[in-house]
Amino acid sequence: MRLNYSGPTPELIGFLLLPRFSMMAFFSAVEPLRIANRISGRPLFEWMLITEDGSPVTASNGMTLLADQSIEAVHYLPSLALCSGFDPERYLSRSLMRWLHRMSAAGCVLGGLDTGCFLLAEAGLLNGERVTLHWESLPSFKERFPAIATSNELFELGARRFSCAGGAAAMDMALDVIARRHGQRLAIDVSEQLVHERMRTRHDQQRMTLARRLDTHNARLVEAVDLMERHLETPLALADIARRSGVSLRQLQRIFEHELGRSPRDWYLDLRLQRAHYLLTETDLDVLVVGLACGFASSSSFSRAFRQRYRCSPRQARSI
Repeated sequence: MRLNYSGPTPELIGFLLLPRFSMMAFFSAVEPLRIANRISGRPLFEWMLITEDGSPVTASNGMTLLADQSIEAVHYLPSLALCSGFDPERYLSRSLMRWLHRMSAAGCVLGGLDTGCFLLAEAGLLNGERVTLHWESLPSFKERFPAIATSNELFELGARRFSCAGGAAAMDMALDVIARRHGQRLAIDVSEQLVHERMRTRHDQQRMTLARRLDTHNARLVEAVDLMERHLETPLALADIARRSGVSLRQLQRIFEHELGRSPRDWYLDLRLQRAHYLLTETDLDVLVVGLACGFASSSSFSRAFRQRYRCSPRQARSI
């Protein structure tokens, strides 16, 4: 889904489907294009499903799709979206990497849906680009590829690369493309067909507000939890969090107990352990690196806290 397009109509978009890809992200990207064709009464877009060897591919939800082509049968596309899901780098073979480089050299605009940017980054095809991913995957992407600029936007459309956070964000990106190519009116009509309340811009937040997630109107609590979420690698002292939230440490304790039924210390520790669990199960980062990335000063303190929370060691969690 390139930013600008001046080729023939219908515009062809390739979707490279990797094993365990996100069906939600894929359908959210394709359905707006299909509806735009129907409403306009003519084929504005067409799409091609590609797998490495041309065989059917199974998504993370267990559903299997047939492919139109293998990678070796495709030599050029205006744009290509890499659709992946869990553990994406596992499926980046040498032949696939060479093909992606050939496609890029031929002028194809490459992009990632959900975790697709992991493959593009591993292939060295995101240098100088800014990308977005699903909020849950962003921390591990930053750990793995610190030199690549990232954002929390719903989607990014650039001259050479595009990306989106997956899920419904792929729908918003497709609607934006429809509006750019064929007008805002058509995009709105497509959005209404999808019972999509409003067309979100790329600047809309991926996650609901922290106040809604916590189900609270207490501004002090929201500020404190926000500070915790933004300081997982180098945890802040609770006294510092209280001061920056405008309350005393005793007041902070009372607010957490009353609103969340947990002490601030337990809440903060749980946030760090949740991040650690995700990094262990969805990346191949060393266990010690994961512990350090989540604010633990030693492997022993990390292992002890993790075992208390998940009833298994960090290494055992990775093998489950």
